[in-house]
Amino acid sequence: MGYAYLAAAIASEVVATTAMKYSDGFSRLWPSLVTVLGYVVSFALLAQTLKTVSIGTAYAIWSGAGTAVVAAIGLTLFGEGLGAAKIAGIALIIGGVAVLNLGGAH
Repeated sequence: MGYAYLAAAIASEVVATTAMKYSDGFSRLWPSLVTVLGYVVSFALLAQTLKTVSIGTAYAIWSGAGTAVVAAIGLTLFGEGLGAAKIAGIALIIGGVAVLNLGGAH
């Protein structure tokens, strides 16, 4: 169940971060409210995750997956560039999460 909470926490964080982009510096009400609510839900779900998943593994997956998904959203929704450095960074994030899950943080 911990990984289900973690997946939901990641989704909430991604929604919140995307809404923050649309909030225009918190000058637009609805995207700003979605941002705040998304982060509150994300942290609450992450706290539930930590009951059954080690903190190192949970946080690495939460932050790494969130970062990779937000980078993909930036590419697709906001036309952000995808250079070699960004590709390498995302690959390192994914690789680091994989190493943690294969035994580094258990």
